[in-house]
Amino acid sequence: MSQHHSINYLEIPTLNLSASKAFFTSVFGWQFQDYGPEYSCFLDAGIHGGFYLSEQSFNLLQGSPLIVLYSQSLEQTQAKVLAAGGGLIKDIFTFPGGRRFHFSDPSGNEYAVWSE
Repeated sequence: MSQHHSINYLEIPTLNLSASKAFFTSVFGWQFQDYGPEYSCFLDAGIHGGFYLSEQSFNLLQGSPLIVLYSQSLEQTQAKVLAAGGGLIKDIFTFPGGRRFHFSDPSGNEYAVWSE
């Protein structure tokens, strides 16, 4: 059951639905449920959401919110992101509460991964 007034769902633009699905499956182990050729819902990601086909992408320079994922092994996750074709935007750095890096997915969308 959904919690009242909680963030319930994310919809993320992608230039290439197949590439996004392959990237997030390879790096983070997500699974997908397709709803036609232009939309796919991601599963086992910690929150419900989906990718939709779009000519848009997002990053912090555009003022977009930052989607932050968690990793128990930051260096290993960074290596998997790069091996799967992701781009490194900011290398691992410390911040109050942990360490993180920023990367771009195959569509150019910016994400971060953090760890204690």
